[in-house]
Amino acid sequence: MYFLFMIYFLLILFGLFLIWQGWRNIQRRRLWKKISTMPFPREYQRFLERIPHYRVLPQKLKHKIERSILFFIETKEFRGVYIDVTDEIRVVIAFYACLLQLGREECYESLNTILVYPNDVITHRVEANGGIYTKGDFILEGESAGGTVVIAWHEAKKEAYHPRKHNVIVHEMAHEIDFEDGSADGVPPLELSRYHEWTQVMFKTFRKVQDAFAKGRYLDKYKLIGAYAATNEAEFFAVVSELFFEKPLTLKKHFPEVYQELKSFYRLDTVELFGSLEA
Repeated sequence: MYFLFMIYFLLILFGLFLIWQGWRNIQRRRLWKKISTMPFPREYQRFLERIPHYRVLPQKLKHKIERSILFFIETKEFRGVYIDVTDEIRVVIAFYACLLQLGREECYESLNTILVYPNDVITHRVEANGGIYTKGDFILEGESAGGTVVIAWHEAKKEAYHPRKHNVIVHEMAHEIDFEDGSADGVPPLELSRYHEWTQVMFKTFRKVQDAFAKGRYLDKYKLIGAYAATNEAEFFAVVSELFFEKPLTLKKHFPEVYQELKSFYRLDTVELFGSLEA
C-alpha cells in the first residue's frame, strides 16, 4: 500500500512539473512575441554603440542580439550592492551574456539573479587547487553559483568599452553555460557525438597548461591562457571562452584545436566577427 501511495505521489508531482513547464513555456513564447514587436530603446542603443564587439556585428546579428538583450533584462533580476543598477549596467551585462548565446539561441534558464558590486569583492573562504587547500581573503571580479552571477562593475565596464584579454562577464556567463548540464566541470551541454572529441582536445590542453605552470617553465604559448586556467577544468573553459571572444585570432594561431571546439560549441566564427578588434 505504501509503495502504491509513493508511486501515485510521484506521478502527481511529475504531472504538476509538466504543467508548470508548459505554463512557463507559454509565458516565454508570449514574452518573445511581445519583444519581437517592441522598438529597441534609443538609450539602450547609445550604450551598445560604445561596445566595440557590438559595432562590428553584421546588421542581422545586431538585430538578433537586441531582441535577446530585451528578453534577458526582462527575465533576470538585477540587484545592486552599494551601487544603483542603471540601464547602462543592465545593457552591458546583458549584451555580453547574450553574445555567448548568439549562435546557440539559449537564454540561461537556470540563471535568476545578477548581483552587481561597484568594485572587486573581497571574500574570506577556503579554495582548493590541485588538492591544496588555501584559507584566506580572495579578491573577486565576479563569481557564478546557484543561479546567481556576481559582477564587479568597475572592471566589467572597462573591459566592455576597451576590449582586452579578459572579460569578467564572458567568464562568469561561461560558468553558467558550463553548469547547464548539472555540473561545472569544463564540459558544457554537448551532443553525445561530440563529447569524446571535446574532452580529448580540451582536457589534453588543460593538462598541458597545468603542467607548464606547475613547473614554472616552458610556458611559451601557455602564457596566453594563464595560470588561473590551470585551477580546474571549469576555470579552463571559462578562460578560453574569454579568449575566444576577446582574442580569437591569437587563440586560433596558438591553439587551433581549442578554437575549433569552441567555434563548434558556440556556433560562431569569432575570428571572422571580431578578428578586426585585435588589429
